[in-house]
Amino acid sequence: MERKAEIKPPVEVRYQKELEALAALDEGKRPLNWKLSPRAVRTFILGSRNPLLYNGEEIPVRKKYLGNDALVERCIITLAGNRGLMLVGEPGTAKTMLSELLSAAISGTSTNTIQGTAGTTEDMIKYSWNYALLLAKGPVREALVPSPLYVGMEQGILTRFEEITRTPAEIQDSLISVLSDKVLNVPELGEDGLLFAKAGFNVIGTANTRDKGVNEMSSALKRRFNFETVMPVRDVSLEKQIIINEVEELAKESRIDMPVDEDVAELLASTYHELREGVSSMGHRIDRPSAVMSTAEAVSVYYQTMMTAYYYGDSRMDLGCLVQNLVGAVQKENKEDMEKLRSYFQTVVRDKGGKEGALWSEYYEARKHLK
Repeated sequence: MERKAEIKPPVEVRYQKELEALAALDEGKRPLNWKLSPRAVRTFILGSRNPLLYNGEEIPVRKKYLGNDALVERCIITLAGNRGLMLVGEPGTAKTMLSELLSAAISGTSTNTIQGTAGTTEDMIKYSWNYALLLAKGPVREALVPSPLYVGMEQGILTRFEEITRTPAEIQDSLISVLSDKVLNVPELGEDGLLFAKAGFNVIGTANTRDKGVNEMSSALKRRFNFETVMPVRDVSLEKQIIINEVEELAKESRIDMPVDEDVAELLASTYHELREGVSSMGHRIDRPSAVMSTAEAVSVYYQTMMTAYYYGDSRMDLGCLVQNLVGAVQKENKEDMEKLRSYFQTVVRDKGGKEGALWSEYYEARKHLK
């Protein structure tokens, strides 16, 4: 069936050709109910030097997660076992993207997801009821409405639990017995109420370290997960490449026919890296903003500027517009962050403009938008 245009197609749709080719050519050992072997999952996420030859076509498999390769390998092995996987780290460090890639490659779907919020209830995680059918037929399987955890267990696929620490502690703890025994009890169904998880089921959770203490996970629940910390990108050139890759994908999905300006991407990557680390490449000490200076935010700032140039301008990146979008990203949480950003321009950007000229000088001139 032909899919309608989607704002953000799921991973399994975006990379359908790659997944099909990998599955057809995969000769590795697969855990039960996995679509791909661990080796092929690794190739899907971390890329292949040589394209795959499938149905007479060369299909390149590019690297999608530009982070720690060993972390990805550990995540795959964890999911092949009996313990859940918990990805923790600062906001914007691609935890969600990594969980989507893992789910698409292993289970063929990345959309079996629980979104944790303060309002998440147990029935949003496990199951609820179609009350019209419940009144008409009583508590039968037909009247049960499965939620993501139930679906994952019944079909033998991964369940993603986003922002788990945003969820009340008593709701989090409803996962403990499921992760321990791989059994979900539906008392209303009587003897038929025990659902035993099918092979392939597991849970990938994500949690932001900035949410630490909001609804801290119990030690009992923590023991059911292997924890992996996803660190911010430390290399400017790598952060630049992530910005380019992500913006190209966004532009393609939005049919924006405009190339990514690599020099502007590098300038933005340098800005975010230096503000996040608190030191410039020239040795300046910088007051770090309290706002999240993540790579994901950098992608958003660049893409907003690109869309403005495409729809309102001449398809040339305007650094004045870039600074305005940067201001919007920085002043979300604390007004004092604006003073830190002004200080960054008055010292680092000014000195780089004097030393490197050209783009950094234009960037410094755009400081008039720091209002």
